[in-house]
Amino acid sequence: MSLSRALPPVAVAIGLALLPPPSGLAPNAWHFFALFAGVVTALVLEPLDVAAIGVIAITLTALLAPWTLFTAEEMAKPGFNAASAAAKWAFTGFGDSTVWLVAGAFMFALAYKQTGLGRRLALWLVRALGSNTITLAYAVALADIALAPFTPSNTARAAGTMYPIVSQIPPLYKSEPNSPTAGRIGSYILWVTYASDCVVSALFMTACAPNFMARDFIKKIADVDLTYPQWFFAAAPFAIPLLIAIPFLTYLVQRPSVTKSPEVTVWANEELEKMGPLSRNEMILAASVSFAIIAWIFGGSLVNPAIVALAVICVLMMTGALNWKDIAGNEPTWTTIVLLATLVAMADGLAHTGFVKWFADSIKGHLVGYTATQVIFALVTIYFLSHYFFSSLTSHTAALMPIILSVGLAVPDMPKTTLAMSLAMTTGLMGIVSPYASGAALPYYRSGYFTSAQYWRNAVLFGLIFLAALLLIGIPVFMARGG
Repeated sequence: MSLSRALPPVAVAIGLALLPPPSGLAPNAWHFFALFAGVVTALVLEPLDVAAIGVIAITLTALLAPWTLFTAEEMAKPGFNAASAAAKWAFTGFGDSTVWLVAGAFMFALAYKQTGLGRRLALWLVRALGSNTITLAYAVALADIALAPFTPSNTARAAGTMYPIVSQIPPLYKSEPNSPTAGRIGSYILWVTYASDCVVSALFMTACAPNFMARDFIKKIADVDLTYPQWFFAAAPFAIPLLIAIPFLTYLVQRPSVTKSPEVTVWANEELEKMGPLSRNEMILAASVSFAIIAWIFGGSLVNPAIVALAVICVLMMTGALNWKDIAGNEPTWTTIVLLATLVAMADGLAHTGFVKWFADSIKGHLVGYTATQVIFALVTIYFLSHYFFSSLTSHTAALMPIILSVGLAVPDMPKTTLAMSLAMTTGLMGIVSPYASGAALPYYRSGYFTSAQYWRNAVLFGLIFLAALLLIGIPVFMARGG
């Protein structure tokens, strides 16, 4: 453990905890937030492995439950057992379906590698468009766009479908994870893939599960029924320019050393000839993944996406395309399960302690005297940036969308359709802001192609760019259309 990196998170947590709680916030909620702030600081500095940080976070919080998780009133209730309740809270994340959907995505990635199908698909992409780094980036983005209207889980799409394929491309250019060659092209192509997916998640209503939740809240609270075409044409003016710009913007901040390699397309064709026809295991994997995609598209009301992923893993194990020893020995899978599960619990704790509600209520008092337009800009900014307190787009939407929407509707002369669309468009974009912002982000963060500092730099920068595009292009267009 690096002492110089361990001290700042401890100092942040203790420093905040020693301050008096803000007015209206219970002491335990403030203490929990202090721990949460310390955890976020630790995730940035990484004095330990990120999974270890997550385990320490929930363990310390559970041990200090009487001062972090529960109010004095809860502690005084007859029959209330703080130790039992704290343990139940600590393990909630491991029962979250998103955690296991992400785990399934990692196992898919392993299967693509073990069977050789990932390499084959990567070689096909490289043969078609790999002579230029920019065209390869657009090919990857277009693949995501093609899947998005029919895949209502950005985690299933970005982590379960795109990541296993895209992660096989860099080694073709001698760009290996966790090595000095990671920046040759790996960092670039993986960041373009994930950043594009966040924008695509905002472009189509059906591209991200929380979009449906946001639409439902908007219909119930604002009496605005957003249709599929209305959603698309609302997002297109800012989303399409962003999708065009992302490969170039990434080129500036995560510049690849490999920019042109015309000979690689010839080499890719030679490698495909050496591989020969699809093997039995490749065909099994291709059929299984196709089934998963179809189930994710059409089976949402019948079966949970995480169960679909696990069902496919079961088929792969039963047919021999993948074996348990490979899964058990795949450290990134288990690290991600632990990290995401602990972050889900920590984010749940913010809501449980009342911090999220206090945060939203605190906003109301600062909006008096401002115009409706100013309030929309302020609420969208607050809604977007508050995602640093969440590890799930769904939990953020569930916790804050009704509150933020209600706050905005209370403002006189508020154009409710513009407010509704502005908040709805924010949902997918928020997934860019941190490595824990969405279940889909973790495979990219843990890919080995980014240092923690690089990922956070990209996340903050692109988060600001995405927010600026929504504020300066999206909202003015909504208002010009008379929303």
